[in-house]
This record gives sequence, C-alpha cells and structure tokens, in this order.
Amino acid sequence: MSEPDLSGDVVLGEEHVALRDRVRAFAQREIAPHATRIDREAQFPWDIYRLSAREGLAGFTRAAGAGGDTLDWALVMEEVGAASAAVADILLLSEMVALILDEAGSEQQKTLLRPLIAGETLGAFALTEPNAGSDAAAIETQAEPDGDDYILTGTKAYINNATVADWAIVQAKTDPNAGTHGITAFLVKRGQFSSGEQYDLMGQRGIAVGELYLTDCRVPRSAMVGKEGEGFKLAMRALDVGRIGIGAMAVGIARAAYEAAVAYAGQRRQFGRQISAFQGIQWMLADMATDIEAARLLVHHAARLRDAGSTFTRAAAMAKLRASDTAMNVTLNALQIHGGVGYRRDLPLERYVRDAKITQIYEGTNQILRQVIARSIV
Repeated sequence: MSEPDLSGDVVLGEEHVALRDRVRAFAQREIAPHATRIDREAQFPWDIYRLSAREGLAGFTRAAGAGGDTLDWALVMEEVGAASAAVADILLLSEMVALILDEAGSEQQKTLLRPLIAGETLGAFALTEPNAGSDAAAIETQAEPDGDDYILTGTKAYINNATVADWAIVQAKTDPNAGTHGITAFLVKRGQFSSGEQYDLMGQRGIAVGELYLTDCRVPRSAMVGKEGEGFKLAMRALDVGRIGIGAMAVGIARAAYEAAVAYAGQRRQFGRQISAFQGIQWMLADMATDIEAARLLVHHAARLRDAGSTFTRAAAMAKLRASDTAMNVTLNALQIHGGVGYRRDLPLERYVRDAKITQIYEGTNQILRQVIARSIV
C-alpha cells in the first residue's frame, strides 16, 4: 500500500486531490513547455496568462472566478509554480488585487473583477517605493484633496505588472501625520499614471516589474478603495494572503528541482554505479524531501486557518519564511547533484535557483517575517 497523500494536518479530500491533479496536468501540458521561453524573452506572457485565466486560475478564490477556498488556491499555486514561477507570480497578483476590490471596492470598482478574472485586463498593486520597501509605512506618495478630487504625486517602484497593467491600486498618504492610519488606497487607471522601462530581473523574468509615476494625477473621490485611512490595513490583509501563495509557489519551485535531482541521480553513473547509490547523495535527497514536505504542511496549515476564519498572520509568515528558505536550499542542492551539467542554461536548474531567490525577498523579506513571528511570541 502506498503512503497517504498528506498535505497538511489531515489527508487531502477527494475534491482537493482532483483539483490538484487537474491543475498539475494543465500546468505541465500548457505552461511548463513555455517556461524557458518566458525566462529568456523576459516579456509578459500574454498567451499563457489568458490561457490560465480561461482555465479558471486568475482571481481563483473570488466568487466571480472559480470560488475556491484558500487551500484550493495553495494547491493551484504549487502546481503552477512547479511549471513556471513567473506565471505563478502573475496569478498571485491577480488574486491579491481581486481580493482588495472584492472586499473593499465600490460596486463600480467591482466591475473590473470579471475582465480581470477572464484574463482580459491586468491590475497592479502599487505599495513599494524607492525609499519604502520593508518599511511600507514610510511611503512618500501624497494624495492632496482638491475639491471633490484628490491629486496624487509620487513614484512607486518594484511594481509587478507596472509596464502592462490597465489599472493599479495605489497606496498614498492622505494624512502625512497619522502614520499608517493616514494611508489610503486609490484605484488609478493607465493614462492617469505612467510607467518606466521594465526592470531586467535576475529571475521570474516574465512579470513586467517596473516603476509607476504619478505626476499631478487627478482622481475623483470615488476612486478611493475602502475608506480614507484604511489603505495600509487593506495592504497588510492582501500581503498576509499573498504570503500563503508565495509559500505554495516556493514549494512548487523546490519540488520541480527535487524531482529533477531524483531523476538525474538515478541516471548518472560514476565509479561504476548510479550516483543515487552513494550515501552523500541519498542524504541530500532525504533532506530535500523532508524540507519540502514540512514547508508544504506549513503552507496548508496557514491556508486552512484562513478558510476557518481564524487569525493566520503568523502562520502565513511562517509558511512563506520556511517555504522560501527551503526553495533556495533545495534548488541549490539540486543543481549541485547535477554537477557541471546543472550549471548549463539548457537545463532548468539555474532558472529554479534564480526564481527561488526572490521568494525570500518580496511580500516581506524573510528578516521582516522573523520580526512578525517574534512579535507574536514576545
């Protein structure tokens, strides 16, 4: 008898297994063959994005989309992440902006959900600035009231979809003296903002990251998302959910590298036998398998807490922290097992390493996440 399919504190149900297997088949058939092209061209993969949206993978947990729960979404993100981290990151952003609009947007703003989920439009989440990364409360973008309008002025940096987004949820200060309580979210459409050149990234090179420029950007009061002063709270809520998605994506990257290492170790012969026969290689594979499973359990635990309506901030931080560190370690060890051939660009090992690194940085660096976890303890 084979071991049960453990994916959290309980065995996955039949519906979860069926979803995972369906998405795995789709991702390996329709996304994985294009992963190298996406990485080499470093251009937003419109064809794969639209195909994934038609499969129901954009805005996945929204009622206007697939209506899946957070555990469903974690399964989706792992499978897509194993095929292409760049595509997984694009779908991650669609989930985050859809969540903000769905939970805090006006009825007019919510009309953007269906075209987003259908893959017809793209949104962006504009929080980070040149001088405000981990310290998100230090944003300098201002929103000055002017009659019934606001005038937004500032620069956003490291914004996913910056060069291709049709609209963006922009965080700006409506009260510079109120700290995080003086930050408000606004829905800003292209034409009201402009973007610079796409960054040349180390990994996940299809996600169109760049800067957004808000120069005397006039928006009506109706562009406000949620209430005045609630922008930071909305951002943190989205980031908590995003950390679950990044954790799942990181597990997918690690799993892809691990599976490649297992296959290669069973084929490569040195000193008259397969290298998988050597204890040094066996122990590396054993540690990789254990770390991946542990990371997956943390991701699914955080997802289940959210689905149960429980507080999940610490669990999401733990999941993203452990999964991203695991992805970095596993991809490096998988490359090491491949030896010199792993260093060649015609194999995906070096791409796995590059894709894994950013998971330790965005949506809260792992140093910041340790602070989040520590604050919940002490």
